[in-house]
Amino acid sequence: MKKQTKAIRIQAEKSQNREHSVPLYLTSSFAFESAEQGKALFEETEEGNIYSRFSNPNVTEFVDKVCMLENAEDGIATGTGMAAVFASMAALLKSGDHLVACRALFGSAHQIITQILSKWGITHTYVDATATEAEWEAAMQPNTRMVYLETPSNPGLELVDLEMMGRLKQKYGFILNVDNCFATPILQTPIDFGADLSVHSATKYMDGQGRVLGGIVVGSKELIQPIRFFARHTGPSLSPFNAWILSKSLETLELRMERHCRNALQLAEALDTHTDVERVLYPFLPSHPQYDLAKRQMSAGGAIVTIELDGGFERVKAFFDALTIPTLSSNLGDSRTIVTNPNTTTHAKLKPEEKAALGITPGLIRISVGLEAIDDLINDFTQAVEKSAEVVKEKVV
Repeated sequence: MKKQTKAIRIQAEKSQNREHSVPLYLTSSFAFESAEQGKALFEETEEGNIYSRFSNPNVTEFVDKVCMLENAEDGIATGTGMAAVFASMAALLKSGDHLVACRALFGSAHQIITQILSKWGITHTYVDATATEAEWEAAMQPNTRMVYLETPSNPGLELVDLEMMGRLKQKYGFILNVDNCFATPILQTPIDFGADLSVHSATKYMDGQGRVLGGIVVGSKELIQPIRFFARHTGPSLSPFNAWILSKSLETLELRMERHCRNALQLAEALDTHTDVERVLYPFLPSHPQYDLAKRQMSAGGAIVTIELDGGFERVKAFFDALTIPTLSSNLGDSRTIVTNPNTTTHAKLKPEEKAALGITPGLIRISVGLEAIDDLINDFTQAVEKSAEVVKEKVV
């Protein structure tokens, strides 16, 4: 069966009630049929649920679906995407280890690496996402334990060559940990390129409607085992209700991503030709500097379009005020189009030189393109571009 069929048909085992839709298992714990069973479950000689901090039928169903989509052996779900990112690092790194990461990272991932892991004696080296193979190799040290990267990155949509990173992993033996949130397993499967782990904020496209928080790490059984131990004893568990929502949402992920990507490409094309837009970034736009790489490792360009408007934050404010359809939020991956100014929100805590290195300017706008009618979106963004340009010109005069 194809993945779309499996995403719909994989379900938790039916109860004696023969339900068609999987029920919610809103329970903190599970009963043992006997003292012997309790002993066997804790000794892990028998599989089964003990406590919802450890496992739950709704959570297991969600994990099974993502493992299938990502071609992964095993996985562990968490309460948020950042809990998944942190668990994938904290469970596998120790004092004295060295981490290499692409410079283009979500702000909270950057804070984990620079402010938390550093306190544990874990050092790091940043490399530009667009660096050559030789430049990535130059960052490797004898104690390099992990390479962590986002591709496409947030918010600059820079790509890292996954085939190249797979080669380097074979050569140096590090753990290749990839944040696959922007692409989703529908557009890209890092494990097929040699990645050991694929991490997601399930809050984004896996939910797709801005309802619940969740995260997940999938990969090899060998690496998921210590991550599961870490999560079991530190408690970043995913709630059964959120897991139920996320599992249901995976049934439509492929369909939604098709529409997201089609809308995003058409909006990017429209804005790319507008004289009042300074720059447009979208992986499947021929003007993107890594267009050829995007076509090689992704099946579509994703749902994020990044634009830059001349005029700084004043232009951004005028642009946001002129929009009538999109929501102003720091979130993304919703059925509704969302606009964000990373400079003042998601990446506001970065130092000026760090923002400059990532291309995060005052006029940068991240657009999470939703599922609305594309003609409405193009018309709204076009008029907002033009109106904001006039507002800024009037203030200059």
